[in-house]
Order: sequence, then C-alpha cells, then structure tokens
Amino acid sequence: MLLQRLARAGFRVVGIEAGPFWDTERDWVSDEAGSSKLYWNDLRITGGEDPITLGANNSGRGVGGGSVHWAAFTPRFHPSDFRVYSQDGVGVDWPIAYEDLKPYYELLEKEMPVSGPAYFPWGDPHGYIYGPHPMGAVGDVLINGCTKLGIRVSVGGPVAILAGSHDDRQHCIYRGFCIQGCKVGAKQSTLISHVPDALRHNAEIRADCMVSRINMGKNGRVTGVNYFDADGHERELKAKVVIVCGYAIETPRLLLNSACPGFENGLANSSGTVGKYLMVQIGNVVLGRFAEPIRMYKAPPAHALTEEFYETDPKRDFVRGFAIQTVGPLPIAFAKQMMVAKGAWGWGMRRVMMDYNHWSALGVLGEILPWEDNRVELAHETDRFGLRVAKVTFRLHDNDKKIAKFGVAKTTEIMHAAGAQEVVEEARYAHLVGGARMGKDARSSVTDSFGRTHDIPNLFVCDGSLLPTQGSANPGLTIQALAARTADYLISEGANVLAGRPGVVTRPPVRQNLSPAGTSHKGVPRIK
Repeated sequence: MLLQRLARAGFRVVGIEAGPFWDTERDWVSDEAGSSKLYWNDLRITGGEDPITLGANNSGRGVGGGSVHWAAFTPRFHPSDFRVYSQDGVGVDWPIAYEDLKPYYELLEKEMPVSGPAYFPWGDPHGYIYGPHPMGAVGDVLINGCTKLGIRVSVGGPVAILAGSHDDRQHCIYRGFCIQGCKVGAKQSTLISHVPDALRHNAEIRADCMVSRINMGKNGRVTGVNYFDADGHERELKAKVVIVCGYAIETPRLLLNSACPGFENGLANSSGTVGKYLMVQIGNVVLGRFAEPIRMYKAPPAHALTEEFYETDPKRDFVRGFAIQTVGPLPIAFAKQMMVAKGAWGWGMRRVMMDYNHWSALGVLGEILPWEDNRVELAHETDRFGLRVAKVTFRLHDNDKKIAKFGVAKTTEIMHAAGAQEVVEEARYAHLVGGARMGKDARSSVTDSFGRTHDIPNLFVCDGSLLPTQGSANPGLTIQALAARTADYLISEGANVLAGRPGVVTRPPVRQNLSPAGTSHKGVPRIK
C-alpha cells in the first residue's frame, strides 16, 4: 500500500521482501497442504505461560505478506478503541482518534473494494457501497442463533472479497480457499490490488532478499540497509528514508538486530519498548454439529459477524469485549481443531472427518490488552543468514481470560440456539499486532502517529506493530489505512523528512488520486 502510493507520487522506492514474488497461476494451488509455503515458517522461539503458535495463523512470507492469506474480514475499529485508557482505565490511548482514520476507512472500502451490508450498526454506524455476499450455511447458523436470542447480526460482510466482477478481477466463486491465496483474485491482497500499480509507476521490488540490519550514519540518521540477496550474498542499499514493514515479529527483530553505538539496546529503542506490548486476539473456535449438511467451504470463511459484545459492559466482570464471526476451516484445519476439542485420533478421527460436512464453526475474536511482559526479544539461536531469530514470550492476564470464557459461553449459547446437536471448543489465538507502538510520549512508545520513530527522523515503521491496542476487529483494514495515511504524510512532509526536520503537518490531505486506476469512485450510491 505504501510502496504503491509513494511510487504514484513520484518517489523512487524499493521494496525488499524476504519471500518470493508470487506467480498466482504457477505458485498457488487450491490445496490446503500445498499452501504452506505462503506462511513464515522459519525458526522462531515461542514460550511463556500461554505461548503463541507462530506460522500459518499469523505470518506471511512473500510479496503481499500476510494479506495473501488473510480471510479479508474488514470491520473498522470502533471510536472507543482509540481511547481505551481514557474510557476504561486500561491499556493506553492512541495518539490519533477514530476521526483521523475514518476518511481512509471510507477510501479503502471503495479501493479494495469491500463487500458489505447497506447498514452496519456498531461503532461508528456506516454502510458499504458494494453489496454483500450471499449467505453460506455457516452464516445461517450465526444468523439463526443470534436471531433466536435477540442479538443483532451483520449479514454478508464486511469482507474485501468481490461479490461481483470488478475491473480486471474475477468475482468470488465460493470454493473456500480464501486463506490459501485465492487463485482467482477475488480476494483483496496487496499483491493483487496495489503491487501491479506500484510497478507501473516505477517502484522496484527485490524479492527473496532478507534484510539483515538497518545502517546508522554519523549524523543521527539511517543511511540504508544491508540485505542478503537471492544467492545469499550480502549487499547494501543506500536510502534517504527507511520504512520498516516487517510486521509484529520481524519488525522488532530487525530493530533489535540493528543495535549499534548509541542504540545498544536496539535501533529507535531509547524508550525500551521495542518488542514490548505484543498482542494477539482471543481466537477460540466453537464448533457445532448439525443434523443437516453445512459444508463450511461453500462461502468465504468470513462473511457474517456480530459486534454486540464489543464494548465494555459494566454488568460484566471485565472491560472491553469481543466479536463473534463465521470461520470456515478446511479439512486439515478442522482435523487439528478436533484433535484439541475432542481428543480425536486414529479411527475416531476418521469418523469425525467423515462427518465434516455437518459441522459449523464460529470464532470468538476478543481483545487482549497490551501488557509489557508480552514481548519479542532476540533468541540465542540464529537463522541460515546468521541472524538471531525472534523469541516470543506471552501470557494471558485475568481480564483476557475472562473475555475468553464469556465469549466462548455466549458463542456456545448461539450454537445451541441455532440447533447444534453437539458443541465443542478449540482454544487459540488470532492476529499479531504491537511490538513497536505509536504514541505521543517518546518515553513510552517507538513512533509518532505517522510511524516516524521518535529517535531517528528518517526511520519509519509502517505495519501492524504500530498498534497501541487492537480492539475486537480484524486489524487488516486498519493497518492498510495507517499505511495510506503515512504515505500522505510523507508526500506532504518529504522535504522536512529528508532534511531531518520535525514535521509541521498534523492532518495531511487525504489524496483520493493515489488509488490504483479503476478502483476508487465506483459502485452504487451509498445508502444513507
């Protein structure tokens, strides 16, 4: 997103990507096991009381990154997500408000584009100009259960998957392989929606290249990066501005591996917060068996949700909340869930798998607060380039556990109300964010609200590691919105950034003309 916008604005930009430049026809397959190469499966060390599973669930490798295998659910963050400390006395406030991102939400919902309901009632109520998807049976389960319990529910999105053909992209064919790369291109990923436009405007992408360190000059500014090319040779790339977009594990890892005189504890880490306040979301999956066939694969995995329990309710014994969403695990993922939920194995597993088409899955997406002890550090182990790998430590705190317990109980109630004969649960996490958070105070954050590091004027961060809190919404839309906002800032403040001067723009103009051709200002009129 950032590369495309800066290239359109005339900047000379180079993107360095550790993974390959995917050829969607040659490299991608409609096969669950065959899609494992999309994920960052290199060595990482994970531990703590409640360790995170790393890899396929939350990390991408290749041009397009995690957007290649996200489910493309695109709810906005709520206004309350930006003022969690002021409103609920926990976590931290963002250095920006919802109103700062709202125009970017609106722009990207047209640009991706997002299919969704005419009216979405939660947070800042709004509608979507592209119509929703038809319901799969998993969506019907959520709708039926919520309706019987008097719970409001959103039908058909919001999801960045085409319900109808758009420009040169095909519409969804409802085969269920959304998180395996979407071979037809109906699902938005930056590889499909923005990289082609970046290349048309002279951006360069160096794939299969692993950045090893960010280099510091003698004037308190970075001078570029070192990286290993596809042949394993270490090279240097000079740059006037460096923007780190490695996401919540690799961004802190790179900053820590770039320690140097003056930044002995990691680059841009005078606050000591690089790698700290790592967050995931509660992602427990509740599965129900129904007498009638469900066939979870016959729809986008994410196509219906309720955010009725998103906000803090003083009647509950915890703050913040959760959403409930449809999920559509394919057979291998379903088998793993049943190993955990039912202890299924051997012939017992075969009997469960023969019943796959009768199961439905709903996901709890709950807010885990930012805690300093949840963090990314450097392990002693190294990768094939000799670089120290990430060590991730994580545990759930009391408020997090209470949200998970309540969310699972409510989702189980919805399953039973919808007619489930049997209900089981798999505890899991979703969506990594944090680790290089933005903030107003340089003593407790890594960057300002535009991702510009407090310590180094020409070093930026632009990815999910910026998020100070995470709400109960999927973060993909917000991460891309922040990237578009950072691009507008860099275009407005280019001279000051290059000269190392403080910025003067607090709200850059929203540049509608930077959208890739054929994406913005289309669709039916918004329903008021």
